[in-house]
Amino acid sequence: MMAAGTVPVMMAAGTVPAKDHRGEPHMQYILMLYVNEAGFAKLTKAQQEEGMAAYLAYTEALTQAGVLRGRSRLAPSSSATTVRVADGKAEVLDGPYAESKEQVGGYYLIEVADLDAAISWAARCPAAGHGVVEVRALFGP
Repeated sequence: MMAAGTVPVMMAAGTVPAKDHRGEPHMQYILMLYVNEAGFAKLTKAQQEEGMAAYLAYTEALTQAGVLRGRSRLAPSSSATTVRVADGKAEVLDGPYAESKEQVGGYYLIEVADLDAAISWAARCPAAGHGVVEVRALFGP
């Protein structure tokens, strides 16, 4: 049964949600953190330390809740390489695909019961206060 306000997640044919130890279905969601990369360098040392502590506390909360499945910070978008195929030939470009105010700075992979739970965790993420947290379901195994 879906919780009130839950949006059904489309799944690829033949896939099923993971199940917890009670047999209840769980889904994996990626929380992609979009932030202004240049913003961190503009903070004072104390503000940087406060920000890092907030992320460490958030990561610990995810771990203690047993929902964290993976996480990582990304290298700066200036180090990105973009590949596309045009007329059958690979084109390799330096830098990100699109110029934007905010860049993907990292991600958390979580496993929770439903989209409502994923949104709740996203709202607690420090990035939601100074950037954007995009929530997307992963297709099952």
